[in-house]
Amino acid sequence: MNGKMTEGKPLPILLKFVIPILLGFIFQQFYNMVDTVIVGRFVGPEALAAVGSTGTIMFMIMGLANGMTTGYTVLISHQFGAGSKEGTRQAFVNAIILGVISTLVVTVIAIISMPSLLHIMNTPDDIYNYAYAYIITICAGSFALIGYNLFAASLRAIGNSKTPLYFLIFSAALNIVLDLLFIIVFGLGTFGAALATDISQGASAILCIIYIYKKVDILRPVKGSWKLDKGFAMKQLNIGIPMALQFGITASGTMVMQASINIYQSVAIGGFTAAGKVVNLMTAGMPSIGQTTAAFVGQNFGYGDLDRVHQGTKDAMKISVIYSVITGILSVVMMPYIVSMFFDKGVNLADYLPYSKIYITEAALFYIPLAMIFIYRNAMQACGYGKTALMLGIMELVSRLLTAFVSMRVHSYAIAVAGDALSWFTTGVFSYILYMLVMKQLRTRLNKI
Repeated sequence: MNGKMTEGKPLPILLKFVIPILLGFIFQQFYNMVDTVIVGRFVGPEALAAVGSTGTIMFMIMGLANGMTTGYTVLISHQFGAGSKEGTRQAFVNAIILGVISTLVVTVIAIISMPSLLHIMNTPDDIYNYAYAYIITICAGSFALIGYNLFAASLRAIGNSKTPLYFLIFSAALNIVLDLLFIIVFGLGTFGAALATDISQGASAILCIIYIYKKVDILRPVKGSWKLDKGFAMKQLNIGIPMALQFGITASGTMVMQASINIYQSVAIGGFTAAGKVVNLMTAGMPSIGQTTAAFVGQNFGYGDLDRVHQGTKDAMKISVIYSVITGILSVVMMPYIVSMFFDKGVNLADYLPYSKIYITEAALFYIPLAMIFIYRNAMQACGYGKTALMLGIMELVSRLLTAFVSMRVHSYAIAVAGDALSWFTTGVFSYILYMLVMKQLRTRLNKI
């Protein structure tokens, strides 16, 4: 099930590879949405708002660690594309060691700083306890969540996108069962929802480990493998740290945006939270195509075929544009029906829908620039240009800071939730410019060799 991407027409290879990843992202968004639906229906709208209010904090914490671990696996695709079995295995071992250290540091800092973060985020008093119980449990189980992402990214780096999907489907089913058990039967509220997520992700991580040891010889560590190769480590840190900082900076911007939304009543937060789940579900294909681009570009860059790198990136962008147009339309059309799933029949849906509609309408218009970010950022990172991710993160932060500042000055919810749309547009355009500069630099370097 491992596949070389250095031969054949890029477009069919990309389509074949992206489908399992897309299904995986959809399942991931699905069971995240189930979390929210069950919390909203069986705990209450305040709990729904609480989960939504911690979304940006969760994105920042998981993004920091996942950015590093994803960056660490780029070298695996380089070594695999170059045909080095020992190099591929050593890059995988390095990724595990660096991933454990990174996750430990991020987790400890997150747990210590959580009360302060929630207050900085203007978390309303009526939902604070729900929010704290949810996010602190997610942080405590970060090894499970990040572990799965690390092993799944490693498998994708060698061309295997199907196996992570199978384990994620199992994890999604387990998560739903545990949600129902912990929330409805045991009455554990938002703590139960977070605990279900930790356990189900941990199970999928363990399944990945078992599969790699039994089936994937090129990754399976052998006697004497468990040592850190300093040369590889420097390359991995050079990609991983900027990616982590990019996630952190981007998340800081979303936190500022969330803080500007949190000044409104819980009904606005709840409407925004439900709408956010719709957007996440509809845009699940964008990171999927981005990860596919990373695997394709990483292997072909390691192989030394720059023309194929560029062609693959262009084909990935074509797929993304078609996907963005279709899902943009679906987001607006399906919004009332999906949002209604998050609330019990006793809740007056008319109070929430206007807030959901504003955010989804603004976001859907800018799906194509969002897709550009995922494609070009992943392509540049796969070529070893980790610092470009940091530059893109700064662009997103500035855009969200601007909209948050203006929205709080004029007290406008519509401007507050436009932070995503503006940041996607500015950063999408900037990512294309950076990508073209990187390609020019790589071609100049290649001509000199």
